[in-house]
Amino acid sequence: MESATLAGSTYANPVWSGYMADPYALRVGDIYYAYGTGAPDPGTGRRFPVLRSRDFAHWEYVGGALEPLAHRALNADYWAPAVAEKDGLFYLYYSSAPREDVLAHRLRVAVADSPEGPFRDAGRDLLPGEGFTIDADPFRDPRDGRWYLFYARDFLDGPRAGTGLAVVPLADDLMTVAGEPRPVVRATDDWQIYERGRSLYGKVWDAWHTLEGASVVTRGGRYWCFYSGGRWETEDYGVSCVVADHPLGPWNPIGHGPVVLRAAPERGILGPGHNSVVVGPDGGTDYMVYHAWDAAKTARRMCLDRLIWTPDGPRCDGPSTGGRL
Repeated sequence: MESATLAGSTYANPVWSGYMADPYALRVGDIYYAYGTGAPDPGTGRRFPVLRSRDFAHWEYVGGALEPLAHRALNADYWAPAVAEKDGLFYLYYSSAPREDVLAHRLRVAVADSPEGPFRDAGRDLLPGEGFTIDADPFRDPRDGRWYLFYARDFLDGPRAGTGLAVVPLADDLMTVAGEPRPVVRATDDWQIYERGRSLYGKVWDAWHTLEGASVVTRGGRYWCFYSGGRWETEDYGVSCVVADHPLGPWNPIGHGPVVLRAAPERGILGPGHNSVVVGPDGGTDYMVYHAWDAAKTARRMCLDRLIWTPDGPRCDGPSTGGRL
């Protein structure tokens, strides 16, 4: 696996040539790390590829992050890592399930003393009282230092059933929930339909919706939760957001449709989404780090583009095939 070719201060999306879905970017000192869903490391078998960059433009592969679960079969899926740092330790949140049983996905946490791992599972389901749970996003409120976990779960009631987002407070150990989950955002529009006539939970749904991939930041004194909606394999998949004055809500939509980032099929860019947000090397410019399909749909690869704050809310200036830091 090799870094994509870049020249000077310019980058060309995708910024890494390997498979890298659900990318989560984290800055540790002057070094950027990215974690994603992808193939196990060929040498160690560790899950979740880890990339490293000193300039945010050139990325190198450094290995796998997570020691696989001892009790899980070799054909298990591991999805959507996200990493938080607290008191010199690093906490990796992810979900796992046997490949033949998607609904068995449950959120877990693993711990390491280095951002490169190896992370070792802490031996617990984070939300044992819930069913299907994926796509964790750990968030520290800068106002009071409290931690929250945003995640995706299924909602079976109401007029638009499907996967939506929820949030729950975390205890200081970052491994124990410290309150009741609350909904953040559920499906409201047809663009969020994953599949019509989907068979799930013992019935056939007229339309099954999907909202996933939460990423939360504070800007301008408010809280912004980005999410991806629709079917991840199609050109309809994209990113929108909701905004609130507190991490527990209430959350309000910004615009209609995938207003933050959407596909550019005319340029061969499909399914952009499942983003994280990180500040660039200049210390002030926000970037969205996200995955996107190539036109042939051979792989989801990591991309990045500026996140611009407008009077109508945040907008990504991508998807691009090139840019400038």
